[in-house]
Amino acid sequence: MRTRFVIAMTLTDLVALGLAMLVGSMLVFGTPAVWEARIDLRLSTLPLLGVMTAGAVVMSLATASMSGHGVPRPTYGRLIMILTGTFLLTTTASFMFRDALPYSRSYVPVVLGIWGVFGAAHRYVRRRRPWTERLVIVTSEKTLADELAESDHVEVVSVIDPQSDADLEPLPNGCSLAVDLRSALSQNVAQFVSSCDLAGYDVRPLASVYQEHLQRVPLVHLNEGWEISTPLLSTQPWLPGKHVVDTILVLVTAPLWLLVGLAVALFVKISSPGPVLFRQRRIGRGGEPFVMYKFRTMVVDAEESGPRFAAEGDARLIRGGAFLRRARLDEIPQLYNVLKQEMSLVGPRAEQIPFVRQFRKRIPFYDLRHLVRPGITGWAQVNYGYADDAADTIEKLSYDLYYIQHMSPALDLQILWKSIWTVLTGAGAR
Repeated sequence: MRTRFVIAMTLTDLVALGLAMLVGSMLVFGTPAVWEARIDLRLSTLPLLGVMTAGAVVMSLATASMSGHGVPRPTYGRLIMILTGTFLLTTTASFMFRDALPYSRSYVPVVLGIWGVFGAAHRYVRRRRPWTERLVIVTSEKTLADELAESDHVEVVSVIDPQSDADLEPLPNGCSLAVDLRSALSQNVAQFVSSCDLAGYDVRPLASVYQEHLQRVPLVHLNEGWEISTPLLSTQPWLPGKHVVDTILVLVTAPLWLLVGLAVALFVKISSPGPVLFRQRRIGRGGEPFVMYKFRTMVVDAEESGPRFAAEGDARLIRGGAFLRRARLDEIPQLYNVLKQEMSLVGPRAEQIPFVRQFRKRIPFYDLRHLVRPGITGWAQVNYGYADDAADTIEKLSYDLYYIQHMSPALDLQILWKSIWTVLTGAGAR
């Protein structure tokens, strides 16, 4: 599925590039026949076109992982990276081999601009008419089947009872079979699954299909917890590099966030008597507590009667506190926690100690989220928003565990990109 998607997108982009070259040649050189176009009286455009095409292929393959572990989707962000990378590769190659590879300062930008329009157009069409995967599901977990049926890219054709002894119809053409490996299969259903596999149908574990489409972990399918911790071992060598990247990003952007932070601190000081910073002990990596910093958005005695979740229109908020939370400006001091190696830019949310004690008792595998450093933003935050009770926390945990299991630079970039949109819209803040 993923390979077909990458190939289809790459081929469509190359066709769009070819059309852009023809149109660009007509606009710049007066002829759509690019093989006849000349950068000057002597120099053909063909070497330049070859380098641009090679750059497009390289960038398409290099950015293929940006679609992440889940169902691949056409994204405009990936298009921007392909365009930018192709431009940089083309100009760099032309500079290094300028005697053999002529460069046109007018033709290259025109082609890339037209290509960008064509590339965005075919992505728009694909996103408007999304493909669907037709599934026959073998499970007794009705909730999982219903959640898959409600996702954007799934058509559940039927759900088979794992203990069924009834005659089962052959799998319809174009369908995949998702099997719940936690269920005990009757001899009849086991033979059906085996027959579908031998016949060449796509037979996959239900837990994997669920993760691909919903990009979260089905908690009912966790048995021992090593299903999450073991995949993390493959990314352990990258974790020191993750902190280095976090530190560099924080330091490079320091002039901006220090300036904004100073303005927010002044606003908080004017709006409400009391300290500007709010300090609270939270649980970090390995279950170790640390002091997390935020700009204060509530009155000084907000938790006098004990910690509780923030609510919509919370009366404890100071004047302008709701805006600071909605714009995530109150979280700027957490960048200091990142520099202290207590937090990361991306990771599960750091939770209060009393809440962690409650959730450990009520939610199985809750402590698995402490395998990595907590983050200022995370997969759960950008996909689910704010949690204000145990039920919401369970939902967010399914996203946190997905992040831990599939943690990668590409997924971090995707989360940071989504976080920018979250900040702009104020979605999920309280």
